[in-house]
Amino acid sequence: MSSELVFHGGAVFTGTGAPLEGQAVIVRDGRIAAVVPEAEVAAHASADATRVDLAGALLSPGFQDAHIHPVGGGVELLQCNLTEAEDAAQTAALIRAYAEAHPDEEWILGGGWSMDSFPGGNPPRGLLDEAAGGRPVLLQSRDHHSTWASTAAIERAGITAATPDPDDGRIVREADGFPAGTFHEGAANLFAAVRPATSDDLAYQGLLRAQDELIALGITGWQDAMVGAGSGGMADPLAAYERAAADGRLLVHVVGAQWWARDGGIDQVERMAERRERAAAAHPDRRIDLGTTKIMVDGVAENQTAAMLTPYRDETGHDTCNHGLSFIDPEKLREYVTALDAAGQQVHMHALGDRAVREALDALQVARDANGDTDGRHHLAHLQVVAPDDVSRFAPLDAIANIQALWATHEDQLDELTLPFLQDGQVDRQYPFGDLVREGARLAAGSDWPVSTADPLAAIHVAVNRAYPGSERPPLGGEHQRLALETAFAAYTSGSAYVNRRESDTGSIRAGYLANLVVIEPDPFGIPAADLHTARVASTWIEGRRVHSASDTTAPAPAVPDTHRKES
Repeated sequence: MSSELVFHGGAVFTGTGAPLEGQAVIVRDGRIAAVVPEAEVAAHASADATRVDLAGALLSPGFQDAHIHPVGGGVELLQCNLTEAEDAAQTAALIRAYAEAHPDEEWILGGGWSMDSFPGGNPPRGLLDEAAGGRPVLLQSRDHHSTWASTAAIERAGITAATPDPDDGRIVREADGFPAGTFHEGAANLFAAVRPATSDDLAYQGLLRAQDELIALGITGWQDAMVGAGSGGMADPLAAYERAAADGRLLVHVVGAQWWARDGGIDQVERMAERRERAAAAHPDRRIDLGTTKIMVDGVAENQTAAMLTPYRDETGHDTCNHGLSFIDPEKLREYVTALDAAGQQVHMHALGDRAVREALDALQVARDANGDTDGRHHLAHLQVVAPDDVSRFAPLDAIANIQALWATHEDQLDELTLPFLQDGQVDRQYPFGDLVREGARLAAGSDWPVSTADPLAAIHVAVNRAYPGSERPPLGGEHQRLALETAFAAYTSGSAYVNRRESDTGSIRAGYLANLVVIEPDPFGIPAADLHTARVASTWIEGRRVHSASDTTAPAPAVPDTHRKES
């Protein structure tokens, strides 16, 4: 294939606005050389350029995922993967099948179980004991905020009825106080001393598997929302990225959000800045960038650890004393964010409940007052509930809304495990993306995979419809929270490129930019909104080289697990 390419015969989404019609995109030496009218191609391209006929498909910048966990997701695909299960019986069947297929594994590890498959969102240890034949088992929930443990695992960790709940977590208990099998948030760390660590080689293989899956979905760059620390037996994923880069197998560009240890202190700032500078020196091509810090402000609403301004309700509809968890004292959060901003670190905050969002915005305001405008490009991820008064604060603070649009729909986990326990009227405040756009907030988009599918087109369908395909329920939050199709596409391309500080060479189709491109058929802009989920990635191109083709039957099909749920 010639190093010069001409894409023609389809609309071109440039990264913002409506797609261009009748235009051709010329690629030369891995970069976009020109965007010209199709009738003028001969004057700009060589006669031997390879012509790529889009045949009515859409050409778009490659997608960038602004919040994802690829190494852990890839490893889970190689372990006991429960993402295909739709209920408790299927979950148990998958565990049983894995246990029978791997009789020599002392521990069974993996994840992907869904809270809405079990009463109260809490799977019992007895079901796991039976399915795994009594072996020690630890399985992460799909949202990675809960761990399901077998009796053998609980006993090996020395956890008993007398073991207290940690400050940042909760043990679900049986009537006598013994652990029932589900451990929420920081309670999972009670297994840290006995859980087998993920080997470096398994993490590396997980990254390569994840990269294949994500490229097949049109994703050419991402922000890994947790590097610099281990979690759930997983070593720091940075080692896998570094190895892949050294081997020439890291095809995408990666921003690693360095994990802020919430039991650590301000001294983390200096270490993160030093690590950022070392990565910049080692990777002048910015294949790996460590200029971001990830802070968990709160938990999730399903297990009532999302930090809320109002109390959660109990099963009878009465107020409790539980307002969720702020993992970092708000005063300390303001101190840390101000120091990170001053040091040139972008801050990426998990903020899901309305109190967490307010605490995060307050921290950004204090940082702005202290440091001025540093072009920090700080972003808040998830944003399930935002107080009306806080929606208008995003734009003045240049706070970017990092949305996981796939979750902005009525579905069982939301309707059964979350909304009944929130205050009246809060259903109308779920994921207020439309309100944020009207108030001038800049959007970026991500998936939080493996929490839910990484497929950007699936997320875009929900962003535009506020309902999953075939749903008969009303749009979550009302019609006014829907996003225009071009706004949703921009969030996943130019918006995420901006968050990743790569807007000067990725995220848009314009002369001089890297030819990181995706071909989508049918053209999403030419079909009804209700049919957006039918669009598929036909091919993915990185620096002018085709790295995925849907017509290549030898390529692995992308894993598309359950289209819902959530959040880390």
